[in-house]
Amino acid sequence: MHRLLYRVADWARRQVWKVRRPSVEGVRVLVCDDQGRVLLVRHSYRSRVWLPPGGGLGSGEDPLDAARRELAEETGIVLAQARLVAVSTEDLHGASNRVHIVVGAARGILRVDGREIVEGAFFALDGLPEALPAGLAAALPAWLESAAP
Repeated sequence: MHRLLYRVADWARRQVWKVRRPSVEGVRVLVCDDQGRVLLVRHSYRSRVWLPPGGGLGSGEDPLDAARRELAEETGIVLAQARLVAVSTEDLHGASNRVHIVVGAARGILRVDGREIVEGAFFALDGLPEALPAGLAAALPAWLESAAP
């Protein structure tokens, strides 16, 4: 039942954004395990596409705090050594989405909730799944490298 509600809510949000064309802010969390693999998840409402964890920023919320919150909510993973590496503006179903790219290290055990997130896995950069949004596979290495000490 929860998965159906997430799908309906996602569809409704997209319809409103196509008409209202709001400006929104969010975070994309690129978190790596001890082997340097990046975590990607599949949402219940877009179950074929793999994405980094992330979500919206609350009003006045710090992007690093939002990244920690979203990662913990979606995966149970604790974000360590978090760094903001980029901010980009992207179209998100008609909305102007200002995305804060946060990179860090994964601590803890991956546990997806089975409601919003149906699957999560760590992938080597040379073994990313095919079902990625356009441009993401090319952008990941640069974002991760920019965070290297």
